[in-house]
Amino acid sequence: MSFNCGIVGLPNVGKTTIFNAVTNAGADEENFPFSTVEPNRQMVPIPDRRLDALVEFYSPKKTVPASLEMVDIAGLVKGSSKGEGIGNQFLGHIKDVDAIIHVVRCFEDPDIPHTYDTIDPARDVEDIDLELIFKDIETVNNKISRIVKKTKNDKHLMQEMLHCQKIVAALEEGIPARKQDLNPAEREAIFECMLLSVKPVLYIANVKEGQGKDDAYVQALQKLADAEGAGMVVVAGRAEAEIAELDEADRAEFMEALGLEESSLGRLMHEGYRTLNLITMFTYGETECHAWTIPSGTKAPQAAGKIHTDLEKGFIRMEVIPVEALIEFGGHKEARAHGKFKVEGKDYIVQDGDAVHVLFNK
Repeated sequence: MSFNCGIVGLPNVGKTTIFNAVTNAGADEENFPFSTVEPNRQMVPIPDRRLDALVEFYSPKKTVPASLEMVDIAGLVKGSSKGEGIGNQFLGHIKDVDAIIHVVRCFEDPDIPHTYDTIDPARDVEDIDLELIFKDIETVNNKISRIVKKTKNDKHLMQEMLHCQKIVAALEEGIPARKQDLNPAEREAIFECMLLSVKPVLYIANVKEGQGKDDAYVQALQKLADAEGAGMVVVAGRAEAEIAELDEADRAEFMEALGLEESSLGRLMHEGYRTLNLITMFTYGETECHAWTIPSGTKAPQAAGKIHTDLEKGFIRMEVIPVEALIEFGGHKEARAHGKFKVEGKDYIVQDGDAVHVLFNK
């Protein structure tokens, strides 16, 4: 299972640079507004030392890491939702993503023009939030219009319309859908709309080499992210995009020189999983080692269903060994001998790092 993220931000904040730093896709970068016309899409494997260790031990015929799809669209400007700049025509490319990555410029550079000629993370975030909200207002109002045409005293549709009207009223006050504390019925009412402002947000502070978390611009963005309960990652976009182009053997040296313990992709994944409340489950053996991304709180039968629908339908039990135990003791037999093996039933909630084997009725 993969998950996908859409990248948004003002023009010239470094969205495509960050895209290249994370994916090593080599997308064209230009220092002028709307240089990204067609969306850049790239699927990248998610690095995981636990999967690497399983592969080293079992030497499987096939290895399947978890993956991330990133979608980079044209920069938005104030008024995009009303047709300013290129307009909001590209927002449709990210309506089906799992999360929004909001790249915010936290560096000064006279050679790279800024929409406002000044750096102000809070202002820039507000501009993008409003554009997403305006697009959502349009989307929900379109649904309300469709409901009105076919209501004819249908109580279910009438209630659905009331939910939509309540959500639009809050959007018009500048409150993103993700901050509206929607109940299940309200979420169901707007599910088909795939609203942009309902998606969780992960902020990336794009900085120059040498800037750190104590930088004033970075701290301003961190304060905003903390207030929202959102994640934030600091990335020296230009430097890390260059590192991504290096041979793997040379990357460690340059990362050490920058004081980085892991790549921007690794840092993004940690925050992304936390933001989306995701965990990783593993299946293993000489045939295949596979990392599976599942929502935290998933019960054993549903987790088995991620592997194959037949496993959920015929679920009997799940054999579980923590992947760290497999690595520490050198295999499932050894881990079992040390008491790390357990058998779980239908009510078991799969934990991050569980290495599993599912028994089922065929």
